[in-house]
Amino acid sequence: MTKAELVAAIADGAGLNKTQAGAALQAFTDAVTSSLKQGEDVRLVGFGAFKAVSRAAGMARNPRTGASVMRPASKTARFQVGEGLKAALNS
Repeated sequence: MTKAELVAAIADGAGLNKTQAGAALQAFTDAVTSSLKQGEDVRLVGFGAFKAVSRAAGMARNPRTGASVMRPASKTARFQVGEGLKAALNS
C-alpha cells in the first residue's frame, strides 16, 4: 500500500476528503517522529509500538573491498507488533 492508497483508505473509512485525510496522516507521522526523537516510545494498544533504538559505534567491513571501516553511532526506529494485530493477521 502506498501513501496515496493509505490516504484514500483513511478518507473512505473516516468520512473525510483526501486533503483532510492527508493532513491527518501527516500529523500522525510528525507526532510519532517527534516522540521518537525525544526518546519516547509510541504505543498503540492492540496495534503495536514504535521504539527508538540506539546502535553503538563499531567496526564494519566494506563487502566490496574487504576494508574495515568505523561505523558511527546511530539511532533508528523499530516496530513491535501488538497482540491485536498479530491475532488479526493469524485468523
